Amino acid sequence: MKNGYHSKENATGWVFVTPYLAYWLILFALPLIWAFWLSLTDWNLMALKWNWVGFNNLITALKDSNVHKAFFNGIKYLVTIVPLVCLFSMGIASVLHNLPLRLKGIFSVIFFVPFLTSGVATSVFVRYFFDYSSPLNIWLRNVFNVTVGWFTDPAVAFWVIVFVIVWKVTGYYALFLFASYEAIAPEILEAAELDGAGTKRRFWKIVMPIIASSMQSVIILCTGLVYSIFTEPYLLTGGGPSKSTLSWQLLLYNTSFVNFNSGYGAMIAILLGVCIFITLRLVIALSTRYVKKAE
Repeated sequence: MKNGYHSKENATGWVFVTPYLAYWLILFALPLIWAFWLSLTDWNLMALKWNWVGFNNLITALKDSNVHKAFFNGIKYLVTIVPLVCLFSMGIASVLHNLPLRLKGIFSVIFFVPFLTSGVATSVFVRYFFDYSSPLNIWLRNVFNVTVGWFTDPAVAFWVIVFVIVWKVTGYYALFLFASYEAIAPEILEAAELDGAGTKRRFWKIVMPIIASSMQSVIILCTGLVYSIFTEPYLLTGGGPSKSTLSWQLLLYNTSFVNFNSGYGAMIAILLGVCIFITLRLVIALSTRYVKKAE
């Protein structure tokens, strides 16, 4: 009787777990195995015949200047976008926290709207705004005799991409920090102020320890976002000029679906996965150490 009860209990557990196992198998395990197999071939996803190339795709990718450029651009995006998003998110969260109660909801929605805006629509608008014949550039030429190569100068084009992404996601991540800000009891800050603690000291000794966990979440999520950049460089610069805005996702798209070298593209995707894994592990380790120190 006891064994029968446990068998029934185990069967019930498997019934509830099965949907997740099916999801994991269909949407993660099988595609991962298939991508690894594809990376060892030269198949273009259309031809009836394909050749087994083994690890030649890996060797080629490690020597490929486009892969090198996407890798270093990924680091540049990481060290610029993540700090800027954290800084501006902190500023927005602080502003929202100090607003009157009746205005907090309205301004929270206003700051969140850019995140809901289509990346395509945003990129098209930015493309028009910085176009050579746009009102902004005409005004700059007529008044200051200055011509800015918004999409032709490598340094400027990179910062345009960074600006668009930071503008789009900052309001969303600010809500994470705003929720933590709201958990701070005003009495604590008032008591610290009465004890002589200045604004800077109150921020680092009271505010930061409370919002540290939320800040860690923002950093981790933003790190993952950096490696999924595609729409902005695709529509604004095409990865140029001089590949200064080439992202991993754009390189994958061009390799697999423009040049129809899907086997090689799968190998690049695997390298990207390894890069993301290592980066996230480092970010998590460093941010966890900071959170523990702050607490």
